[in-house]
Amino acid sequence: MAVTAVVDRQEEVLTGEALAFLTELHRRFTPRRDELLAARAERRAEIARTGTLDFLPETAHIRQGEWQVAPAPEALLDRRVEITGPTDRKMTVNALNSGARIWLADFEDASSPTWANVIGGQLSLADAYRRRIDFTDERGKHYALKPEAELATVVARPRGWHLDERHLVLDDRPVPGALVDFGLYFFHNAELLLELGKGPYFYLAKLESHREARLWDDVFTFAEEYIGIDRGSIRATVLIETITAAFEMEEILYELRAHASGLNAGRWDYLFSLIKNFRDAGPAFVLPDRNAVTMTAPFMRAYTELLVRTCHKRGAHAIGGMAAFIPAKDAEANAVAFDKVKGDKDREAADGFDGSWVAHPGLVPVARESFDAVLGDRPHQKDRLREDVKVSAADLLDIGSLDARPTEAGVRNAVQVGTRYLQSWLAGRGAVAVFNLMEDVATAEISRSQLWQWIDAGVELADGQRVTRDYVRTVAGQELAAIREEVGEEGFASGGWQRAFDLLLRIALDETYVDFLTLPAYELLD
Repeated sequence: MAVTAVVDRQEEVLTGEALAFLTELHRRFTPRRDELLAARAERRAEIARTGTLDFLPETAHIRQGEWQVAPAPEALLDRRVEITGPTDRKMTVNALNSGARIWLADFEDASSPTWANVIGGQLSLADAYRRRIDFTDERGKHYALKPEAELATVVARPRGWHLDERHLVLDDRPVPGALVDFGLYFFHNAELLLELGKGPYFYLAKLESHREARLWDDVFTFAEEYIGIDRGSIRATVLIETITAAFEMEEILYELRAHASGLNAGRWDYLFSLIKNFRDAGPAFVLPDRNAVTMTAPFMRAYTELLVRTCHKRGAHAIGGMAAFIPAKDAEANAVAFDKVKGDKDREAADGFDGSWVAHPGLVPVARESFDAVLGDRPHQKDRLREDVKVSAADLLDIGSLDARPTEAGVRNAVQVGTRYLQSWLAGRGAVAVFNLMEDVATAEISRSQLWQWIDAGVELADGQRVTRDYVRTVAGQELAAIREEVGEEGFASGGWQRAFDLLLRIALDETYVDFLTLPAYELLD
């Protein structure tokens, strides 16, 4: 296997034994990955042709059958608060010390996949498990781990199936990023984690079908056999963040049933997937401004309630969505935001979720209070089967019931947020504070996808203005000028702002829709 770049300490991660394991993963499973990516394209073509989706008739026997996922291990029984974030050393210490039960250690949307970040993230986690991560930053602040019993349990999130890792090449092909992130983390840490009373736990991102879940299950079984640990030692929580996966929740759990521990409601990527799949399906599928789509929208309620119903029916955890707010110095603004976060977490706990996500340690107590009020001393509420929930295909696709429409402010916000996020991502920072919210790749995906959809549909804004390419170019130019004034000429020139802006407009205005913006963006990473 050829390694095409060098960063500090990578020899500790890319050992001969670890590369041999990656070689086996790549040769066994990449061909199937390729077939499944082709199947995604075929399904998208079918959606474009029919303008709809439905539950799969060929898997009705699974939805109607009597089965359960494997019981949760002790370390994953109580998941009432989960914190998310990239795997840099500072975040690693802060997340493990945060008081959350779980840390989603992110190699995916909250991480810009520079080679330094890919290797550095593996080192951060390996060092943390071996308690050698204490450090002092450039400001003199010391970071050290609390006692083992007080640390969050790590659930690592590898990249999605569609992304490759160009710095590792075998048989003239880059190795899929998913196999790199999973393989290196598993190989170096699985046995130690089991000794610590935990295990190799993963979040699976961007799945679009139960066949993709089956591939992961086969990867897990092979990996367990390869190093000689019990089957089921690996546990996976699947993010239901694509509209196609929402129609296959039970099938996804079924395929992973020996390894499954739950499903998560990934709000922003879910909206991105809706736009992407129904981008040319007409006015009924045009979403309003991102901030106008809340979790109380009928089609979002259908999605989240079906997720809780599905998980508890099958003995799995149901994990709620992200509270992305970042506490600021403005006490009044904080009070308003904290109240909104509490309302969101109260609703999730009342709906039957077993836990939820936050993006900042300051929100851990807020989310915990909401779930403590419902759970008490119980680790979860899987006994709430939610048999009252009846969700149809039409319910999941009922976007037209939203009483809102795109606005000029929404266009401007899409340009601002998309540009600001991409500027940071291209500089190697994947978790980005934008307007007091912690954003990841899904933010930029929604921004550029909404611009594309509004142009394609010829949307008329609330003020009567029609969205065209020329209109978006004009508004975008104004917003870029505002950013230039904010950061100054020197900061603008040195910060890569023009490059980020040009990328956003290229993919938002192109007649051909790009499936994932990270594909062209990756080519611009150093």
